[in-house]
Amino acid sequence: MPSDVPGFDLGLLSPVTAGHDDLVSDRLFLDALVSAEVALVEAYGTIGLAPAEAVAAIRKEFRADRGIRPSSGIDAAALATDAVAGGNPVIPLVGVMKARVPADAREWVHRGATSQDIWDSAIMIVAKRAVEQVSRSVRNAQEWLLQLAERHRDDVVVARTLTQHAVPTTFALRAVNWQRGLRRAAARLDALEFPAQLSGAGGTLASFVEVAGSPAQAEQLVASFAEHAGLDAPDGPWHVLRHPVTEIGDVLVQAVDALGKLAADVATLSRTEIGEVAEGIGGGSSAMPQKQNPAEAVLIRSAALRAPQLGATLHLASALAVDERPDGAWHAEWPTLRELLRLALGAAWHAASLTAHLRVDAVASSTNLTVTGGLVVAERLSLVLGPHIGREAVAALVTRAGAGEDLGDLVRAAIREHDLDLDPDALLDPAGYTGLADVLVARALRADDRHPHAPREEDA
Repeated sequence: MPSDVPGFDLGLLSPVTAGHDDLVSDRLFLDALVSAEVALVEAYGTIGLAPAEAVAAIRKEFRADRGIRPSSGIDAAALATDAVAGGNPVIPLVGVMKARVPADAREWVHRGATSQDIWDSAIMIVAKRAVEQVSRSVRNAQEWLLQLAERHRDDVVVARTLTQHAVPTTFALRAVNWQRGLRRAAARLDALEFPAQLSGAGGTLASFVEVAGSPAQAEQLVASFAEHAGLDAPDGPWHVLRHPVTEIGDVLVQAVDALGKLAADVATLSRTEIGEVAEGIGGGSSAMPQKQNPAEAVLIRSAALRAPQLGATLHLASALAVDERPDGAWHAEWPTLRELLRLALGAAWHAASLTAHLRVDAVASSTNLTVTGGLVVAERLSLVLGPHIGREAVAALVTRAGAGEDLGDLVRAAIREHDLDLDPDALLDPAGYTGLADVLVARALRADDRHPHAPREEDA
């Protein structure tokens, strides 16, 4: 039964994507389908087969000139309904496009192509644009994190392992580690390839050899088609070799993983009893006015929990892409990749916003360092005092401090008793036991691939 609700998915059930999924909307996919069809006609013109008049007529009718969308005037809802009979929207789209161009140009619309050629190329067009936006947001978040690291380079905080206080670290190193995850994800996003697809009905390009007149011209047509579509030239047919799709999925999952790590830490560190960071915007509660929830971290985490299963579905579809054309596996990719792109777009945007507005509470961080009564440097005491007084004696000292005795007094007494040339205050200072934290931070801050133009807060 057709739905009478305008806009099936407005983002009510997926707030992380709300307002950030225009690049993967049905209308954008339809634009990409039309653009792929036009690119094929242009490619025929470039290699000298299609008459210039036919190419010009088709380009004029469907090109996005002066703000007009390639799919302007095409009823997307009707096309979706008509797609059911053939299993994909390309079949009815071709009929619509041919009806809109002069009779002598119609033969060049979709000539030699199969539906999967156009759809796969269109999905690459959409994915390329979306991935470029995800990459921009991720790199903006990277730069905000590095700016946080610069501002809080000397803030010593508690490192936690298995949820418990462990040793001292710095907030700057924490921010740099978040940034390193995003940096690697951005590099992989930027390295992705988006190949065109033009392989014919059975992946042999027989139709294009027939139309072009020779294998060499058919290969030239493929290269020209990729160029006109704004895509990479393929190294061969990939109708059932779905690595272009799974590789995009894998990289998107890695990116959302890195964003999820950042969000998970922000959510934890903003707990009332920890309070070392706070989101700078949003986060109200409908019932409890005193709360400031880490709303953006929560939204990013929701994406991180959903993304891996989508990536796994792409691999399952790839593994089941049988024969020379997948029977259902191909179709399963479409909404899966779109949802993964959608999640990455929303999560990356919110990460850029979160990092731009994140507030760091140095006082709370300093207070948390004292919660264990100085035992945050227990490892250092074992390393420094152990060789002189024995590891068992250090363990006993730590046990007594854990039971409530003053660690400073116990350490001073041990140093006096064994006549050690040690400064107890320096030994107990958490700032003196952060290892290479500052070196690692400095290395990140002088990295050659930092954002060439630091983002502004209004860009967030």
